[in-house]
Amino acid sequence: MRGIHATEDDMGAPGGEGLPRRGVSSARPGPSVVDAVEAVLQDHLDERLEEARKTDGVFAEEVAGRVRDIALRGGKRLRAQFLWWGWRACGGPAEGVETENVLRVAAALELIQTCAVIHDDVMDRSPTRRGARAVHEDFAQQHSAAGMSGCPASFGTAGAVLAGDLALAWADDLLTATALASRQGARLQREWRAMRSEMVAGQYLDIRAAATGSTALDQAVRIACLKSALYTVERPLALGAALAEATDRTTDVLRSAGRSAGIAFQLRDDLLGVFGDPGRTGKPADDDLRDKKLTYLRAVALRLADESGAAAAAAALRAPGPTLTDAQVRVARAALESTGARRVVEARISRLVHLSERRLAALPGEPAAIAALGSLIRTAAGPASSHEEDAP
Repeated sequence: MRGIHATEDDMGAPGGEGLPRRGVSSARPGPSVVDAVEAVLQDHLDERLEEARKTDGVFAEEVAGRVRDIALRGGKRLRAQFLWWGWRACGGPAEGVETENVLRVAAALELIQTCAVIHDDVMDRSPTRRGARAVHEDFAQQHSAAGMSGCPASFGTAGAVLAGDLALAWADDLLTATALASRQGARLQREWRAMRSEMVAGQYLDIRAAATGSTALDQAVRIACLKSALYTVERPLALGAALAEATDRTTDVLRSAGRSAGIAFQLRDDLLGVFGDPGRTGKPADDDLRDKKLTYLRAVALRLADESGAAAAAAALRAPGPTLTDAQVRVARAALESTGARRVVEARISRLVHLSERRLAALPGEPAAIAALGSLIRTAAGPASSHEEDAP
């Protein structure tokens, strides 16, 4: 049972102010940080949309406009907030000219996330995102409504791939322009390059595991680490540390805290992917079960079912893919409860969050900023989180 009860380090962990223009609070994470990032993001998107209009009107309206719309229809901007509080926890000031670069990198993170969710929905065939039609479904609807020739679904997939590519290009443009204006530009670029590769690697391992039928716990942890621990938490925190010119030792502490918090975030997202309310999460609740996603939750449930001889639960969790009936989905969901897997994952989340918070104590930033980072971690991994951030 070591695979289930491994230590948190085995889960992937490595050894009243305000901006004059943006009004970012330094006392706690929340709307003021989000509002400041939103303003920078909207400015950048408006500029890119105007450039797109000069290129071609149809492209601007149907592709660039869709990218702008979904980017501005984001949720809690968790990656942006982790970057901001990583900056503050490493001693970065809450106001001054340097903070503009922090907000621009945060906006770039939101654009790469836009790329991720657009492409993720294509791969998962998800019909909705953030309470509206997914981008590929929106393109397909446009095709049908206009009476175009060919297959609406194929048109939708192609349009969404291009829209995601455009979001990634805009993210890279913004990050590169910011890096060129920063003393820590080379360091920012290194973190950014690593994050992009890790994001793609995690996504590929995810679809590969589903295709091969893998149920290995270590593989589930690896996917969780790449898809969320690094991309959602650790790299944004490290980008904040780079902008704050933090020492290697301080950055390592922040990475360690972020790795634990990021895995906790993904484990919570796995739970919400099965037990969450679609009205709050903005996406279907049964996709992970229907697609046989190799989540830590499912891997633990299968291990427990096999070891306890719960043949019916194991069979329900191994039943073949997208053709599952609603009744079979309900049985599979019940198996996650009856095997005790849900309790195991809830307990692991609590331990990972506690471990992350302990590591924050070694950071040099203002106590209020470190406390705000701890609060953000608890919110991201907590049961009350709606996870509107769409971990891809």
